[in-house]
Amino acid sequence: MTTRKGLIAFAVVAILLSAMPAEAQWVMVARAVSGRIQQMTNKPSNGAGYDVATVVLEANADKVYETAVSSLQRHTEITITDKNANKREVKFAKGEQVASLQAIPLGDKLTQLVIASNLTDTQPSPTSLVVQGVLKVCTDMQVSCTLE
Repeated sequence: MTTRKGLIAFAVVAILLSAMPAEAQWVMVARAVSGRIQQMTNKPSNGAGYDVATVVLEANADKVYETAVSSLQRHTEITITDKNANKREVKFAKGEQVASLQAIPLGDKLTQLVIASNLTDTQPSPTSLVVQGVLKVCTDMQVSCTLE
C-alpha cells in the first residue's frame, strides 16, 4: 500500500514539474513581445466599425488598471461610464466614441492591456482613441511601447 501511495505522489509531482517549464516558456514569449502594441481595425462602408489595441506590459495588472483609470479621470473630454476593479475593466466615452479597457493578469508582473472602441465617421485623428489610450498608459507606467 505504501508503494502505491508513493507512486501516486511521484506521479503528481512529475505532472506538476512538467507543467512548470511550459508556463515558464509561455511567460518568456509574453515578455519577448512586451511593449509591442498590436492593433486591429474594421471600418466597413456603412461607417460602423471597431478598433482594438493590445499590449503586454511588464507590470502588475492592478497597477496598470489604477494607472489607466487615473489617466482617464484627468481628461475632462472623457467620461467614465462604468468601472469594475474586480475585473480590472473600465468603460468610457469621448463624444460619440465609446470604449472599454481591461487589464488582464498573465502573471504577478505581466499584464495584457486590451482597449476596444467603436469607430465613427468623425474619427478625429489618424491615431485612434485606443492606440492613444495604450500609449498614455505606457507613458504613465514608464514602459516603452511601440506600435507594430
